[in-house]
Amino acid sequence: MSSNVSFPSDGPGVAAFDRFVRKVDVPGSGSLFDGQAAIPIGLPRDDNTAEDEGRNHGEFAGIIGASSGLRFVLEQARRVAPTSSTVLIEGETGVGKELIARGIHDLSPRQDRNFVKLNCAAIPSGLLESELFGHEKGAFTGAIARKVGRFELADKGTLFLDEVGDISLELQVKLLRVLQEQEFERLGGIHTQKVNVRLVAATNRDLARMVPEKQFRSDLYYRLNVFPIRVPPLRQRREDIPRLVRAFVNHCARRMNKQIDLVPEEVMAALIRYDWPGNIRELQNFIERAVILSRETMLLAPVEELKPCVGLATTRPITLEQAESNHILHTLRQTNWVIGGPKGAAARLGLKRTTLISKMRRLRLSRPLTEMTECPVF
Repeated sequence: MSSNVSFPSDGPGVAAFDRFVRKVDVPGSGSLFDGQAAIPIGLPRDDNTAEDEGRNHGEFAGIIGASSGLRFVLEQARRVAPTSSTVLIEGETGVGKELIARGIHDLSPRQDRNFVKLNCAAIPSGLLESELFGHEKGAFTGAIARKVGRFELADKGTLFLDEVGDISLELQVKLLRVLQEQEFERLGGIHTQKVNVRLVAATNRDLARMVPEKQFRSDLYYRLNVFPIRVPPLRQRREDIPRLVRAFVNHCARRMNKQIDLVPEEVMAALIRYDWPGNIRELQNFIERAVILSRETMLLAPVEELKPCVGLATTRPITLEQAESNHILHTLRQTNWVIGGPKGAAARLGLKRTTLISKMRRLRLSRPLTEMTECPVF
């Protein structure tokens, strides 16, 4: 008989998980994952702060999770925020790069100024220059009036350029000049516009690989890569999934005027095991569909849609760095995170202990808190 994860309602459409501890075997990890659902926000606990409850308050209020990987990302963001340095946020689609960028802006001295965002992949290449720098009346067919570009709108504030890897080589030259000189001309204009803009860029592409392939300018890459922040995919911080499920169920139930009090234990286990190639965005959409399907107080989730992907490697192409990271992580879990010694991860990988530690730092691999419990290791 299956058990449920219960969360008594605090009001119409609002629910809070009870403590849920279940050892979930994550395929390919070589160990048991101790999946613990989130504790309701605001309930007192002796061993953790409010941030440990799974929701990051204040400047990162929209970011949910307490895994070591996410904490590292937020700490890096906090360190760079007070500066005016350019930040490059890297990560797969759906990991929350825009939320990180917004948090950096909110912690910076520019927080009272504009936070202007632009998805470079969503604008046709022929119109992107006008979106960035603006244009004068008559600059091209259809330019019936002067238009102010995103750089001018973000003057003394922050400009967030998402999918910066999709900018054409021709436009990359002009972008580089603005970053270096903080000045530009509107399309069709002759007057130089001076601005003071802090740039935060984001991409789901491997810019370092694109440089030798002549798909991205090396000088622009080095200018953007002043302070890189890599956001881990959801499959590398599975311990955050129960917290995210809790938050998304609460949000969707409240919006749909429903009350969801129970999540079947097998549903939570399936959600933890699934790789989520679309990351947090995919999980959020899945939970929304589940809340729609739920007629009573139990979450009715179509987990059969996830089963073909459970424990299987995703079919999308991955970079060499991602493959190396996955292989090292798998080996570390096989050795219960023992690095040195004849049976340690370094020996299995054929590396020196210091070399493996250096790679772990570069790839930002650290042992999740949930794997520090005393669980059987096979």
